[in-house]
Amino acid sequence: MPELISYLPDFANALVVTLGISLAAAWIGLVLGFTLNALRLAIPGFAALYRVYVWLIRGTPFLAQLAVVYFGLPVIGLRLEAVEASILSLAVYSGAYFAELFRSAWASVPKGQLEAARVHGISRSRTFWHVQAPQAIAFALPLLGNQVILTIKESAVTSIITVPELTMTAGRIVSTTFSYVMPYALLVLSYWLLTSTVAVMADALGRRMTRYLRG
Repeated sequence: MPELISYLPDFANALVVTLGISLAAAWIGLVLGFTLNALRLAIPGFAALYRVYVWLIRGTPFLAQLAVVYFGLPVIGLRLEAVEASILSLAVYSGAYFAELFRSAWASVPKGQLEAARVHGISRSRTFWHVQAPQAIAFALPLLGNQVILTIKESAVTSIITVPELTMTAGRIVSTTFSYVMPYALLVLSYWLLTSTVAVMADALGRRMTRYLRG
């Protein structure tokens, strides 16, 4: 028990860092993905750029993308701190997955509704926001929650560039105390608490959105 108590302050600080990086990156990635999908629908020529972005990001490991941002950008004069590089890399990485989730969500809206909106003279922007968006977002919420969870777990890779998040903190404690069981047990428990909280919140939002649409 004394060993556990001695580790708690370090893990509490690391939990805040992990949560901050993950949520910031997930939020930026979500906005990026939503915007890319909206541009894909609004600008026919943008679809090719969209496919290239998704293909490139999803086809390469996050570790390689993080290395390019953190070690490559200084070559062109843009130097980022480790936390800034982590948020940027995670946002760009998760944005491709969020974009594909929104694409599949928009595809789930029956085409008959779009045709009916067009027949009644409803503009494309109003159709997007008032017909497609509520249904698509309700469809996507569980998937979006899963992607946020994946973003949280992927943030462990940022320990490579010395971000003091959960994984690096556990490794540092192990290297100084040579105690393996307790630090890694706390690491597993910390990630489980974070991901379980996100899953519960996403499920609650999904049920609320479904009730709203039915009401």
